[in-house]
Amino acid sequence: MAVFHSAALVALSLANFVFVSWSAAEFVAFVSLRQIYRESRRTAAAAATEPKADAQEHMEWHSVFRDRQIQQALLFDLALLAFFILQHSIMAMETVRRWMLTCFGVLQRSVYVFCTAACLQLLMHYWQPTHAAPLLWNVSREPWVTWFPLVCFIVHVIAWLIIFSIVLIFDYAELMGLKQVYYCCLALGDPMELKSQKAQRLYCHLRHPVFLEFLVILWLLPSLSLDRLLLSTTFTLYMICGHSLDQHDYRYLRSQLNKKFEIFSREESTHSHPAAHDSLGGPAEYQE
Repeated sequence: MAVFHSAALVALSLANFVFVSWSAAEFVAFVSLRQIYRESRRTAAAAATEPKADAQEHMEWHSVFRDRQIQQALLFDLALLAFFILQHSIMAMETVRRWMLTCFGVLQRSVYVFCTAACLQLLMHYWQPTHAAPLLWNVSREPWVTWFPLVCFIVHVIAWLIIFSIVLIFDYAELMGLKQVYYCCLALGDPMELKSQKAQRLYCHLRHPVFLEFLVILWLLPSLSLDRLLLSTTFTLYMICGHSLDQHDYRYLRSQLNKKFEIFSREESTHSHPAAHDSLGGPAEYQE
């Protein structure tokens, strides 16, 4: 019976891992790729077909918020963002986490990331773009209309690589709920209990460890529409409110970073020492 229970836990955690990873890949495309290339192509086509776009845009700004369609789209997008933020914040509260732990047990973290991925799916699939509204900024002149989207794409790729590397450093398996199930199947207890109090304190404060990189992704774009302004502003304010590190957390992060550098330097010295010893030993034997 225990074997079937463990197999069911593993199957659920792996299925959740696939769903969350797929949602993360779609979120990367939603935030970066679609915004860079789809909006740049739309603005380039609009610039080619509307030579008097500046005068029309000036006239449109006076009545843009009176447009019923734009108002409904922005309100619906704001409701989607509010739903995601409420889910992401309420389920991270200590009382809710304890209640979820009593209900779902070792799958508590898996349920949390599943609900977060499900809310992201709702946000991405039901997001209402405001194509009828003018753009806040738009790179539409040569040669920047060709090169600036490429620069944004390269910077976004670098930022996402940094984000994923930081997530891996912060124990990706534990963030996804896989490690909890693995430790439960081996009767090792909660992996979080094996961490020091400083690490647990840091995890409670560090809600968003990719603050600067995600800000670059949100704001570095060839063009900025009203719906994207709403998305970027809301996520920026949410990350500012959730970023609550203090001096103790920074000292712990610095000490851990120094320890990793020491480990890497020791490994490099152990790998380079035999080679250096051989290179020094050869001439010595030759002189004798």
